[in-house]
Amino acid sequence: MQSAQDFFLSIIPEATEISKSVSRRYFKKPLDAIGVVSKADASPVTAADLEIESRLRELILKKFPTHGIIGEEHGNTNTDAEFVWVLDPIDGTKSFITGVPLFTTLIALMHNGEPQCGAIYQPILDELVWGNNKECFFNGKKTQMRNTSALKDCTLLVTDVRDVAKHQPQANFSNLANQTRFWRTWADGYGYTLLATGYADIMLDPIMNAWDIMAAVPVIRGAGGFISDFRGGDAVRGTSIVAAAPTLHAEILQRLSQT
Repeated sequence: MQSAQDFFLSIIPEATEISKSVSRRYFKKPLDAIGVVSKADASPVTAADLEIESRLRELILKKFPTHGIIGEEHGNTNTDAEFVWVLDPIDGTKSFITGVPLFTTLIALMHNGEPQCGAIYQPILDELVWGNNKECFFNGKKTQMRNTSALKDCTLLVTDVRDVAKHQPQANFSNLANQTRFWRTWADGYGYTLLATGYADIMLDPIMNAWDIMAAVPVIRGAGGFISDFRGGDAVRGTSIVAAAPTLHAEILQRLSQT
């Protein structure tokens, strides 16, 4: 009997090729050529987002017609299935449309509601990190987070500081950030790649959807990190993420929850 990982790895080579070919065709093109429009929530979407997800869905359903899909751009299909794929074709669309190669394609496979495998792929740099909750691999080689134990030695990443102020106590974030060595906005999905490969230590996302979360969970766990929501709860059922080395995670949560 095939496992979730068998299904997942059978898709990834073709899926990353789709992401690469489509995104490179549109990347660094004028906005009218990229086809940028605003969604109902005012976030941008491009022709590349729509095409990548459409082609990924076709690939998955051709190979696994009984599987379900949750996708950012084209909705949900058969979500009660035993195996459900979660897709974000371009995580970091704002980076994509401004010519910054920090966007990624996120692909996760859930079994009975739990993410078993996740991939984060950067198609311009051709960087693939994937994890299965127990191990993590970067371009085919095993990787893990660095075990930094002091905030003063850490690099903290956040996607958008304005989102912190909207959804979490701004003062607590500022206090935490001021204790670190560096903090930067090299984030969206690529931030989790930087954590998993030992180039950063803390990733904060104060508001997220399922398609943002599911791929990151098996990657960070597989790389030896802790991942939760801002209250320390299960990231899979949350709407935010705090990811860090086990030596730091509890302290970060405590600082973020100070009153």
